[in-house]
Amino acid sequence: MRELEVIGVRVEMPSNQPLVLLHEVEGVRYLPIWIGAVEASAIAQAQQNIMTPRPLTHELLTSVIAELGDEIEEIRIVDVSEGVFYAEIVFASGAVVESRPSDAIALALRVAARIVCAEDVLDEAGIASTQDEEAEVERFREFLESVDPEDFEP
Repeated sequence: MRELEVIGVRVEMPSNQPLVLLHEVEGVRYLPIWIGAVEASAIAQAQQNIMTPRPLTHELLTSVIAELGDEIEEIRIVDVSEGVFYAEIVFASGAVVESRPSDAIALALRVAARIVCAEDVLDEAGIASTQDEEAEVERFREFLESVDPEDFEP
């Protein structure tokens, strides 16, 4: 398993489809995962530490997990098949729950859990970066500083 960091979310044009972009902590590959607008908003809110007046689904789940006396240890992106990614949420108690990567990432950001990815998933779906891509990622980071989670709502 390789550790990943979340670069952020963006909307791809002209399809208007959101994606979350992850990067190997110790490597050169990026992992783009297409996600829904709601999940994109949840990830953007977590990255910007935006608190809502009432808990949304991911905040509710983190509260439930804590109240049950457990915690999220790590998020694992374990498979990709025909462009669909699969993840697991691993708990300190040893429990493992299947999840969509977007939901798992939204939870991981809220509790500062580690995100890891299977090597074969990165081999199949990862994109090695070039200097041009590094410049694009820097422009993407600048974009993230100016985006609001509401920008991802339909």
